[in-house]
Amino acid sequence: MQIEVNNASETRQVAQLLASYIEPNDIILLDGELGAGKTMFTKGLALGLGIEHNIKSPTFNLIKEYHQGRIPLFHMDVYRLEGVGGGDLGLEEYFNGGGVSVVEWSQFIQAELPQDFLRIKIIKDEYNDQQRTLQFTATGAHYKKLLLMLEKEYANFK
Repeated sequence: MQIEVNNASETRQVAQLLASYIEPNDIILLDGELGAGKTMFTKGLALGLGIEHNIKSPTFNLIKEYHQGRIPLFHMDVYRLEGVGGGDLGLEEYFNGGGVSVVEWSQFIQAELPQDFLRIKIIKDEYNDQQRTLQFTATGAHYKKLLLMLEKEYANFK
């Protein structure tokens, strides 16, 4: 599935729609270059979960936890783990901790990732700095179903 968005507000709206289908222990991987909108997407997801805190990239902390919404949000930025991996972080405790785990720069912890997840690649438009393409890839039956529900909801939303 692919969605074209024209600005940051539309990115947040897509994420808010997705949040209504999120279940405990869901894993969302966000890929894209610096400034693509990974944290903006996470902000929209948090709003959709009922989390009103200011969401910032956890670049220096690696993981930030938000427990105020419908389910907890575990926001991970593993950019600093390039070449090191996340084997000693206990990531499986987050992945199975009853919340939704959002992982930015997931390629750096590939060995620690579960088999099933939803991957969202955010691609900046080379001619318009505001536009993005959101490419969704579902691995596993649960995430394929989630993606079908999002696709239907987004079609009705537009």
